[in-house]
Amino acid sequence: MKVHLNQIPEGETLYIEGEESAAALGLEEAGVVPVSPLHYSLDVGVSDGGLFATGSIKLRARFQCVSCLEDFEADVAVDPFSMQLELGGREWIDLTPEIREDIHLTLPAHPRCDSSGGPKCLASCNGLPNASRDSVPKHASAWDALEKLKTKTQ
Repeated sequence: MKVHLNQIPEGETLYIEGEESAAALGLEEAGVVPVSPLHYSLDVGVSDGGLFATGSIKLRARFQCVSCLEDFEADVAVDPFSMQLELGGREWIDLTPEIREDIHLTLPAHPRCDSSGGPKCLASCNGLPNASRDSVPKHASAWDALEKLKTKTQ
């Protein structure tokens, strides 16, 4: 996403909103597939020889759950988003590298299909199916279980 400095009114900010292809974000490198374009809503301005941008960026992506290995979709959002770059005599500023970096930093290291409030992952609870979970004995604490073992051996 490129911004031309002449578009920004002197002493003010320029509001830009829209969509860009998510292909330039390189999400495939992280094992993530974008399923929507990148949505952005930014205020861009110039201050002290630098360009700043604040606002929000968001896209929808497909992940693979680390527990059940099923694909699932989730939103990836950076809100609030903020960045600042030195102008260095340039007329055009490309915001893509900074947006890409913030999106990559937001990606979960170990994506789980139930992390965003969805249905419980089928691979939860140490691999026990739902019916078996209720039959697992519940102990008040690990010490109670050890005490029971101790009394059985005496």
